[in-house]
Amino acid sequence: MSLKFQILGNYKKAVLFLFILLSLQKMSAQKDYKLWLQYDKVEDATILNSYRSTIKGVHAFGNSETVAIATKEIEQGLSNLLGQEIHKINNENSANIIVIGKTSELPAELQQNIKKDITTINNEGYVIKTLNNNKQVLITGKTDVAVLYGVFHFLKLLQTNQSISNLAITDAPKINVRILNHWDNLNETVERGYAGSSIWNWQKLPDFIDQRYIDYARANASIGINGTVLNNVNANALILTPQYLEKVTALANTFRPYGIKVYLTARFSAPIEIGKLKTADPYDPEVQKWWKDKAAEIYKSIPDFGGFLVKANSEGQPGPQNYGRNHVDGANMLADALAPFGGIVMWRAFVYSEHDADDRAKQAYSEFVPYDGKFRDNVIVQVKNGAIDFQPREPFHPMFGAMPKTPLIMEFQITQEYLGFSTHLVFLPKLFQEVLQSDTYSKGKGSTVAKIIDGSLDHHKLTGMAGVANIGSDINWCGHPFAQANWYGFGRLAWNPNLDSKTIAEEWLRMTFSNNEKFVQPVQEMMIDSREAVVNYMTPLGLHHIMDTGHHYGPGPWVSNLSRPEWNPVYYHKADKNGIGFDRSSTGSNATAQYAPEIAKEFNDIAKCPEKDLLWFHHVFWEYKLKNGTTLWDGLALKYQEGVNQVARMQSTWGKMKSYVDEQRFHEVEMLLNIQHKEAKWWRDACLLYFQQFSGKELPSGVEKPTQTLEYFESLKFPFAPGNN
Repeated sequence: MSLKFQILGNYKKAVLFLFILLSLQKMSAQKDYKLWLQYDKVEDATILNSYRSTIKGVHAFGNSETVAIATKEIEQGLSNLLGQEIHKINNENSANIIVIGKTSELPAELQQNIKKDITTINNEGYVIKTLNNNKQVLITGKTDVAVLYGVFHFLKLLQTNQSISNLAITDAPKINVRILNHWDNLNETVERGYAGSSIWNWQKLPDFIDQRYIDYARANASIGINGTVLNNVNANALILTPQYLEKVTALANTFRPYGIKVYLTARFSAPIEIGKLKTADPYDPEVQKWWKDKAAEIYKSIPDFGGFLVKANSEGQPGPQNYGRNHVDGANMLADALAPFGGIVMWRAFVYSEHDADDRAKQAYSEFVPYDGKFRDNVIVQVKNGAIDFQPREPFHPMFGAMPKTPLIMEFQITQEYLGFSTHLVFLPKLFQEVLQSDTYSKGKGSTVAKIIDGSLDHHKLTGMAGVANIGSDINWCGHPFAQANWYGFGRLAWNPNLDSKTIAEEWLRMTFSNNEKFVQPVQEMMIDSREAVVNYMTPLGLHHIMDTGHHYGPGPWVSNLSRPEWNPVYYHKADKNGIGFDRSSTGSNATAQYAPEIAKEFNDIAKCPEKDLLWFHHVFWEYKLKNGTTLWDGLALKYQEGVNQVARMQSTWGKMKSYVDEQRFHEVEMLLNIQHKEAKWWRDACLLYFQQFSGKELPSGVEKPTQTLEYFESLKFPFAPGNN
């Protein structure tokens, strides 16, 4: 063979190899992109044969766009799961078929079969029932969207290898507004976003509908999320201009068939900035008219527009207090503008002032609780899960249980602003569950936070749960394969706030990776333990807000030079030669008084206060004996070490899972766990070196000695830290 042909042959081989490599990468990357909707072929031969013998086709009643989407979803899902094509069957009486359609469009005989079931569910609930001696499966509900939810539930049964014989499932959401809050800016950056840029391409909208928008809507529908706030709570008034509303309309039209309403964050000063008014005073008639006209303009293009989210008089954002008014004045003015169209106002309670020298943890309660019962019926006050700011652990916010006449919407953060960004594996449904099942005692024992936000405790019809999204332009959506579980878990808990995080983790693992028990059991355990691990290596025993300033990347307990006291970590830990912790007991700021007497009594008593919250509520001397007999100093140091050890165990667990996971995702998680382990040690060493200055004590046995000095850690700078836009 001539040299020319040999080179040509080698070139062709190289091109072929590159093509195969890129194809494999694309296939692997698609697994990341598909989230929990993998629909991989069922591996267990016995289960597969059982499914195949039961399902031969699909018959759909109805011709709406939503029914068409549901039909396509179940056909494609079943075809992939069963490894054989599943198509429409024209005869609804055929055996071994899945029948879908809203109840009003079913034949009378089918309606009769689910007559009692349908009375137990709301408009978004569904029935999945086996009929005719297991010859048919009916998926129905009162609306087309309910049918779509039911289709996703049925496919989940197959994805998780469950029996589909003798089905009798009725399920409905316990919460009305199940919504993602995107902190996306109009320049496509994302505040506290760790998965790339915004997925909204305002430059190409409205004429270009990216497939990603459709896949986003589909993923949300699969877990029952029914709303999305498109823009940052630190709002830009331009989103309310006709130029942008045209783009918002295109997204609303795309999301509507999936049951998702669009909401916008409204900047309170918009009448000045884009309306050319001289004021935004909610008592000004011209301002009131401007908002009413703006609402009418929006609803003309988006008849199912959800409403406004508002951050006002917080962290420099404009609000009614600029004009001597209060939160009720501002919220009700906007509520009146939206009311004729059925819209709602979600008014955030995240407020704190540099002019208030008292405990920051008390401020939201102090500003809002006096106004209980004074908000319009279409206002829901949005409260963060804790009184400070999405910390790895906080006691539940005292506003829950303190405003029985006002509906409250829970705000969780899915993006990991204070929990290691998208490089740390932290299963947040464990945190969410801890808060939701906290007992407020507001109406006696059993008055859980979940019962407050689902309306059952105080008989509210308007209910909600919001999650600050962790979604970006990365191919895997969330920056970390396991961060997808936090999006999934939020949706599941918004649907039913009483779900167990262990159940959620198992569902997600089986749908996303594998049904093999040798994989599911150890990785589920790893996920459940991961939240406690991050608390241990960042903020054990009730420490909080000791992250580095601004970007919140890594430890910064030494920061004390910021202009506002409550922006400085030293404000929160108050370490000195005597001890550490923020005294919020009756002898300190008395923040405990904002809780029910039963809880306040427990928090006030240092001997009864749960040790996980000890330094949140008490300034504790270094020699104080913890329940296990160790001193506070030794216990604190050992907790930091325990967190590092837990991450090491996570690495070990994941290292044994290679045979159950595709190579790309296995390697991604492996690399990210390596980063997490390194950063857990960084947290341990930096914090213990800093606090050791005050305790004056040696590290106890079992705690690894730092390899760097405190001066080294204090000198670190992070210009590359993402998300601080």
